[in-house]
Amino acid sequence: MSDSLITKNRRATFDYQILEQFDAGLVLEGWEVKALRQGRGHLTEAYAVARKGEIWLLNSRIEPPPYASQHIVCEPTRSRKLLLKRKEIDKLLHKLERQGLTLIPLKLFWAKSGRLVKCALALAQGKKTVDKRHSDKDRQWQRDKERLLKRHSQ
Repeated sequence: MSDSLITKNRRATFDYQILEQFDAGLVLEGWEVKALRQGRGHLTEAYAVARKGEIWLLNSRIEPPPYASQHIVCEPTRSRKLLLKRKEIDKLLHKLERQGLTLIPLKLFWAKSGRLVKCALALAQGKKTVDKRHSDKDRQWQRDKERLLKRHSQ
């Protein structure tokens, strides 16, 4: 079984220019894993920050399942620790501080035959409005090109 997608941050490639990607483990509670299996996770407004030499995922939303235990407090937008190797963390910290880049989550996916939840992180630089228009034009041209090729092949 290959890595299967849980959720994807669709706005990431529109708002940011992706420079480098990393895969990080995610520290979750039991109810969060069950909720992700039901597809109740979202990364729309999520971002990652460095705190005390560790990387944390903020604003990611995992909705608790309706049958969640009543004696456990289920906080949907709590901060979640990301698991990376020390060399990767140091590299990220250096680039975040020196180059003024942003760390954003691209997707959550199952790894190791669906046993582990991983987060694909990206070092990114914000796009300006002009860049976004250029991306839209490129995307539209690719669609038109595919339509023309499809029409000529028939």
